[in-house]
Amino acid sequence: MPAPTSDSHSSNGMYGVQPPGVDFKDSNVVPLAPPKPFQPSLRYPSSRKTIYDRNLSRAPPTTSLSAFAHLFNTIITYHHARSGSVSEIETRLNRAGYPLGLKFLDLLLYRQGQQGSAGTKGSGQATRPTRILELLQFIHGPLYRLLFGRPADALEQSTTKKNEYMIIDNEPLVNTYISIPKEMSQLNCAAFVAGIIEGVCDAAGFGTEEGQGVTAHWAEGDEMWPGKTIFLVRFRDSVVEREEGLKAAGG
Repeated sequence: MPAPTSDSHSSNGMYGVQPPGVDFKDSNVVPLAPPKPFQPSLRYPSSRKTIYDRNLSRAPPTTSLSAFAHLFNTIITYHHARSGSVSEIETRLNRAGYPLGLKFLDLLLYRQGQQGSAGTKGSGQATRPTRILELLQFIHGPLYRLLFGRPADALEQSTTKKNEYMIIDNEPLVNTYISIPKEMSQLNCAAFVAGIIEGVCDAAGFGTEEGQGVTAHWAEGDEMWPGKTIFLVRFRDSVVEREEGLKAAGG
């Protein structure tokens, strides 16, 4: 029986296992190294801890303003490149902030419950807002302090429509380092914050009008605060009816 040649070796010879009758020194076959074991591409810090290991009760350190400005500018550039109008950019920014609002409500309520009314861990009980005014005060105070380190500047109700409320920010941080061209002067990048507010409202069970639940508008004519922004919150009619029913029942 003739000796096997280099063309008739088994697949095992490809990984350095020499089959009988084959001499790698005299053949043109180059053995391949065995495949390396799979290694995930996820990188861990030196402490081997990820964001999921952080304590929810402890507030994170203040983010660098320059880092925030760079990241937010990147978000705007991304959505601007994929939009055809000012309204579309604002809609995309609103949608980007909405998922954050859905999570912030539970996070803030959890932290308030852990801190307690007297500052003792576990001694307090945080409850979800059950009235419109309670919800808006929650957004005006704790939510704004979490995001920007201070409360909003004013909270007002419309005198013409029962379902409209206004949260006023004299100088939104998100607009501080944004340069808007003249042809897009109506663009208000605080639509991102409006999306966060809308997410909090929906998460709390206070549904807003579809398509225009919370919108950001420039307050024109204010010389002292040229960047003053009004967040217009429009609740659904069912929310207003529920509120009136609670008032009538003395709740």
